[in-house]
Amino acid sequence: MRLAKYLAHAGVASRRSAEVLIAAGRVTVAGEIVTDPARDVEEDSPVALDGKLLKGLEPRVLYALNKPVGVVSSVRDTHGRRTVVELVPAHGLRLYPVGRLDIDSSGLILLTNDGELANRLTHPRFQVPKTYRAKLCGQPIDNAALRALRAGVVLEDGRTAPARVRRAGSHTIELTIHEGRNRQVRRMCQAVGHAVVELERTRFGPLALDGLAPGAHRRLANAEAERLRALARAPTGRVL
Repeated sequence: MRLAKYLAHAGVASRRSAEVLIAAGRVTVAGEIVTDPARDVEEDSPVALDGKLLKGLEPRVLYALNKPVGVVSSVRDTHGRRTVVELVPAHGLRLYPVGRLDIDSSGLILLTNDGELANRLTHPRFQVPKTYRAKLCGQPIDNAALRALRAGVVLEDGRTAPARVRRAGSHTIELTIHEGRNRQVRRMCQAVGHAVVELERTRFGPLALDGLAPGAHRRLANAEAERLRALARAPTGRVL
């Protein structure tokens, strides 16, 4: 196993962050400073960070959480606001959210200590779909706006990929995307003339909220976790 992957699976950091730690000379293997993140190590290798020996690989866990409005999608918040990590018991594991929902949005978010899986589930290369239910203000949404969303709209950071959209009411749509830009759904709707007043993520890949109450969480079954891992093993190359 590569050293960066070992650190990620030991719950130290995501694999990308682990590469930074290694490059900074903060990681040793059997007492030797190693700066190559691709260095092969065994599962029982004596690996230390800043001189502190790691306990070894953590069990991989995945939780689904229905994030309420007003909760921050981060590990900690400098303004003292409640975070998603505080809503899920870690039992000594270092959990962090997979992707983000802005503070004004609600719905399905995943938490895990598997940094490699988290990176793959959120990287646009792997095209993991996420579905949102958006309540819009103003005039009822028309077919021209739906067609524009399906074709992709131009935002200040570039054109979005085509989305799958269906009307769920005169002022409500369900929209599926596989990108993860900042406040993307809100900006897409604004680009076609409709401000979002309520936004909820209802699906993440094959997972759905399925009646999970706001603020509630559940640990994913092994079969559910494997479906997510299979989805993130290779890029699909498909377009929604």
